[in-house]
Amino acid sequence: MTITTNSDDERFRAGAEKYASYLETREGRLRMDLTFLNLQEFLPVENRESLRALDVGCGTGAMAVRLAQLGPHVTVVDSSFAMLEIAKGTVRKAGLEGKVGFENSTAEELANSFLAGSFDFILCHNLLEYVDDPTSVLAGIAALMRDSSAVFSVLVRNQAGEVFKAALGAGDLTAAENNLGAGWGQESLYGGRVRLFTPEGLETMLERASLTVIAMRGVRVIADYLGPATSCASQYQQVLELESKLGARPEFAAVARYTHCLARRTSQPIEGGR
Repeated sequence: MTITTNSDDERFRAGAEKYASYLETREGRLRMDLTFLNLQEFLPVENRESLRALDVGCGTGAMAVRLAQLGPHVTVVDSSFAMLEIAKGTVRKAGLEGKVGFENSTAEELANSFLAGSFDFILCHNLLEYVDDPTSVLAGIAALMRDSSAVFSVLVRNQAGEVFKAALGAGDLTAAENNLGAGWGQESLYGGRVRLFTPEGLETMLERASLTVIAMRGVRVIADYLGPATSCASQYQQVLELESKLGARPEFAAVARYTHCLARRTSQPIEGGR
């Protein structure tokens, strides 16, 4: 994850192994699988090997490996050395050393790390929750997109999901009511605050960064609230398929734990990069 202060840096370094373990849980697997299913819809069928992708806040490198296996060359970026070491291990295990590059940087420094217009796909998953100025980061990322055919994938924590998590997950109706208008929540994996987004607010931020939404999906609509009768192991595929259908329908996506947007750069030139 990309962060902005020394205290946050220590928080993410210490939490690298915890994050890797989280991705093995049902919730972590679903977040990854559903996001990748959405992303694949916008990946060209032909000439994939010529595409260049950037994964900002790459975490364990699991998403970068999946993308590289489909053909594109992927550059992963993270400000945490500990997380990058895990990502390098993930890439080595997959035998994709020649398909994935590594860069230690923060989201705010991307314009100094890469040429403008360098990438066909840019991923920014669960990172905007932690940066000081999401709109500025989005503008910097947009400048790195090759042209209006490039695709930007952004995943953020949905404010409405925090309401349902408190009410249905924890049975805390007071917290649920407080979360109705909350701009920040509490993050249990790393500890500390995490920014919350509404779909409308995220779309406005993207527009300010000269990015146009081409698809908006919900990720994890019901999975966090399934009772013990639903087995994680035996019914995972059924849960995944149902979640994919629910996330594609706006009435259900509105209350998902996460909002996933796919966007393209608008036609006018964007200043930035080097």
